[in-house]
Amino acid sequence: MSSIKDIKLAPSGHEKINWVKSYMPILNLVEEEFRRTRPFDGMNLTMSIHLEAKTAYLAQVLMAGGARVFATGCNPLSTQDDVAAALAESGAQVFAHHGATDEEYTADLLSALSCCPDLLIDDGGDLIALLHGEHKDLGKNLIGGCEETTTGVHRLMARQAAGLLNYTMIDVNDADCKHLFDNRYGTGQSTLDGIMHSTNLIIAGKTVVIAGYGWCGKGLAMRAKGMGAVVIITEIDPVKALEAVMDGFTVMTMDEAAPLGDLFVTLTGCEDVIRERHFRVMKDGALLANSGHFDVEINKKELSSLAEKIWVRKPNITGYRMPDGRILNLLAEGRLVNLAAGNGHPAEIMDMSFGIQAKSLEYLAKTKGTLEKKVYAVPADIDRAVAEIKLKAMNISIDSLTQAQKDYLSRVE
Repeated sequence: MSSIKDIKLAPSGHEKINWVKSYMPILNLVEEEFRRTRPFDGMNLTMSIHLEAKTAYLAQVLMAGGARVFATGCNPLSTQDDVAAALAESGAQVFAHHGATDEEYTADLLSALSCCPDLLIDDGGDLIALLHGEHKDLGKNLIGGCEETTTGVHRLMARQAAGLLNYTMIDVNDADCKHLFDNRYGTGQSTLDGIMHSTNLIIAGKTVVIAGYGWCGKGLAMRAKGMGAVVIITEIDPVKALEAVMDGFTVMTMDEAAPLGDLFVTLTGCEDVIRERHFRVMKDGALLANSGHFDVEINKKELSSLAEKIWVRKPNITGYRMPDGRILNLLAEGRLVNLAAGNGHPAEIMDMSFGIQAKSLEYLAKTKGTLEKKVYAVPADIDRAVAEIKLKAMNISIDSLTQAQKDYLSRVE
């Protein structure tokens, strides 16, 4: 039985879901296909994912394919209660509410796993962590699952390298139609959207310090520059740092950038990217935001220990007054600012990511018992099919090779 805030919120959630459906042609086609083929008949599917309109539609598509869906969030602040109610009203079992405590969050994860799923979708790796810990019994029926995000893939790869991965997992994050678009264009736009919505401040003219120049960092840097910001990149990877320089950005250490920035955004997936020594030299009024999966990139404990006063300045902004009078502003409690303080990625972008998710789950269902317990890449034909559907939806045509050209490219000299 679902555990949500209030089922009476469902009408608003349905409106949100119906809106995004209008802009997700890939999932629309997949839903039509799944209604015919029913690839998940008789299967339980657990998903831990940001519970908002686009992910709710993904859940509905999977239910159309026969799955019994058990859904929970992957971040206590990203669940939208009206969407959770609408998804529950649609027939899913939903265990989530906005603002859950750490204990409630874990309890919801376990409730979603209590069905002993055949398939799962993980976003950040919390489900897999539980299934490898004290709750291995809940994974007894698991065929495999998909991991949505960079942080979760890092956790999977570390487990695999240590010889401790007990299940088949598909790395959705590194599919071309995911990271090239979702991570870059989706994160770039939605992060700034969350920041601007929360602060009502201008981006133009500000010095924006971006920690991490992976695909998410690249997308944010591109958008911030386009809106008139002076962009500084901090990196630990010399190749990515060089790429940032060649892309026209200033690169320096966080120690050097700390006194210069007006807005700081972390997108690294690592802990303690911004910490005490940086807080001590930041400008009065500096804004601190994170778009990494976990709230560990900005060290909140050290920030709190420095402050003589901590208070909520406005929704999603906490002020920290330093002894010298400076105020540093932490957005969305250091959690993903694009979801905790915004609506997440645009529907057209998530359409590609969730199309890959849905087809990857179908692939796992079809290959039941034949795959090893390791991390697999998304099959290339799934990636290509999603791109083709997206282009068709955009009324864009591309060339194709003639047989003579194929012969030329495959020749042996």
